[in-house]
Order: sequence, then C-alpha cells, then structure tokens
Amino acid sequence: MAARRRTRRGRARPDGPHDDDAQGAAVTSPTVDVHAHVLLPEVDSLLDGLPGLTAARALDARRNGPAALAISGPMVRDRIPQLTDPAARLAAMDAQGVDVQLVSPSPSHYHYWTDEETAEKLYRLANEATAKHCSAAPHRLRGLGLAPLQHPDHTVRALDHALEQGLAGVEISSHAPGRELSDPAYEPFWSRAQETGAVIFLHPFGCTLDERLDQWYLSNTVGQPTENAVALSHLIFSGVLDRHPELKVIAAHGGGYLPTHIGRSDHAWSARPDAAAGCAHPPSSYLKRLYFDSLVHDPSVLRELIRTAGPDRVLLGSDFPFDMGTKDPVGALRAARLPEADFEAIRGGTASALLNLTQS
Repeated sequence: MAARRRTRRGRARPDGPHDDDAQGAAVTSPTVDVHAHVLLPEVDSLLDGLPGLTAARALDARRNGPAALAISGPMVRDRIPQLTDPAARLAAMDAQGVDVQLVSPSPSHYHYWTDEETAEKLYRLANEATAKHCSAAPHRLRGLGLAPLQHPDHTVRALDHALEQGLAGVEISSHAPGRELSDPAYEPFWSRAQETGAVIFLHPFGCTLDERLDQWYLSNTVGQPTENAVALSHLIFSGVLDRHPELKVIAAHGGGYLPTHIGRSDHAWSARPDAAAGCAHPPSSYLKRLYFDSLVHDPSVLRELIRTAGPDRVLLGSDFPFDMGTKDPVGALRAARLPEADFEAIRGGTASALLNLTQS
C-alpha cells in the first residue's frame, strides 16, 4: 500500500528523496489504527420494529443508567459523519496522521438477542455494508464483519462470508447470552479462524454487572476492562489457545485488567489444580499469543502491557471516533517514551504484517 513517508516518530512528510536528520532516518511503514468503528444504518433499519428490540434497548438502558444515555446519544449524533461518510473518516485520519484504519462495526450492532433467521440477515448486511464503506478507499481502509455468537452454528458461515467480502475477519463481543468464549460450541469457529488466518477483534458490548455500574459511566470505565479480562481468561484457562495456537485475536482496550494483573492468574494456576486443569502453561505465557490495542489512556499502563505481552503484540488503537477513545493515537503512543524499535512496531509495523498490507 502507498504510505506517506514518516519520520521515525510518526510525523508526516511528503514522499520523495529524504535525508537523515536530527529526528532520525525516515521510515515508510504505514501508521495503522486497528480500533476504529463504522455505524451501519442498514442494520438499524433491518431490526426496526422487530420483537426483542425494545427489551434489548431496555437492558442497555438499565446497564448504563439515564445520565450516561443522556450524554451518549448526542455524542454519537455529533460523530455521524465520521462514522458513516468515508470522506469525513479519511479527513480525520489525515489530521491524526493515520494511514490505515481497521474498521469494525459499532458494537451496538451485535444484537445477540436475534433469532437465527434475523441473525443471518444481520451479519450478511453488516459484512456487505462494511465492505462497501471500506471500498471507498481500499488502500487505507480494511474492514471487519460480524459473527452471531448467540448461534454458534452460524459463526463459521459468518466468518467465511466476511472473508468473501474482502474483510480481514470479524468482530465479536466478550460473550453471548448463556455462552462464554470457552464454550465448546465455538471450537469450529476458532478452527476456521486459525485455518484462514482471519483476524478476530474482541470488543465487549455491555457488562453483566448491570445496575452496579449504572452511575458515573462505570458501565464503560469499569465494565469494559472487566469484560475484556473475563473473556480473555476464558480463552486462556479453557485451553482454546492451546488447541488453536495460531489464532489472530486482537483484544480491545489493551485487554482490560488482565495484562496488568496477570500475576494473580499465574499464582492460581500454580497453586490450585482446578485453575490449572484447562491450560498447559502459565496464563501469562498466553499473552504473547494474543494481540492488544494500545488504548489504555496511561503511558505507564501501556509500558506494562508491552512488558507483559511483548512489543510485537501491541497495536495502535484509538476507538475512533468515540469520546472514550483518543484523538491523537500516535501522540499517546509517543508519550510512553518507548525504545525506537518498539514504537515503530506498535505504530504500524506489526499491524502491517498482521493485515498483509503491501507497499507500492
């Protein structure tokens, strides 16, 4: 893919001959943001008026609380152009110094309450609409589809359909009603994802702690990191990553609380036979088999994530364009004051390889 030439600290400069300067040699790898969302009005139209939608919205309202909903609605409306218009998205990317986005549907589109027939319509519509959005700038936008976790028998078909649309893989939540990611029913899905090399983006929506988090936006600030930690722990302790060691799973929000508290998991694995029954190695070792975005909002936490997972397992992420993301993902990465090689890997080097981006 054609990338604007950047200095090693990520500042854009025109393509063409360059000289080494005080900032160091220029590099040509693109800056890649793996955590960016698209809003799909087609999905909302599909579900409008269906039985179950009212109850799902009521559950979401109960989990978030009225104060959060009163702010979230206008926040999303203000960002509709960036969420739906490729030209507005590209302009924002240019302002951020981002060359490539991995675009995933807003998690509000999961709708794991839908029946099999509706779920199939939904994932097909979402996959096709996301692919169409990305086709406006195929050298700069890569996409992810959806897979209906509430119907495990459909997940392989959903993944295959996403890949047929030219998407890189699918986005999933941390669980489905009555099912954790450790559920044996998902084994064919993990097998197919490994076989195809598809990317699985793990991004929670909602938190089962419900009304305990319905004030002060705790549903997001505490709920999202909790859901990430629980979901990843199910993948690790159940042996999913032993059985499918080449899975390409990217965990949003830096993997939540798990990477910075992985020592407790290791202790349980070594001290208790029930904790060690499902996985072959200490839990911390599996962090080096997963990928994590860099969106942790604290340079020291980012450095700890890199220490535990490895600099080759952390990818730039912004949660574009929502308010819980960052408007300057490269600046947030730079604030961690990383070694140059680590900075470059996270800025885009690792993601370029993971997504098979090519330069021209």
